[in-house]
Amino acid sequence: MTSSVTEELAELSERLSAISDSLDDLAIDRLRQASDSVRAKGEPDPDLVAEEKRITRARRAVDNAAMLLD
Repeated sequence: MTSSVTEELAELSERLSAISDSLDDLAIDRLRQASDSVRAKGEPDPDLVAEEKRITRARRAVDNAAMLLD
């Protein structure tokens, strides 16, 4: 591969890593919200739990893509 292609792939990998960090923050936020609902109502909000799982799956996929590009 040429150095410009390698640089582009490294740049994409860095952007994907930043996206992964953002997704991680969102997942943690959903877990906090679910914890708050447990404290308030006694049961976790199933929508928040499902959303956290979906966000976590997306983060893992983005992590895998970034790893493949490195």
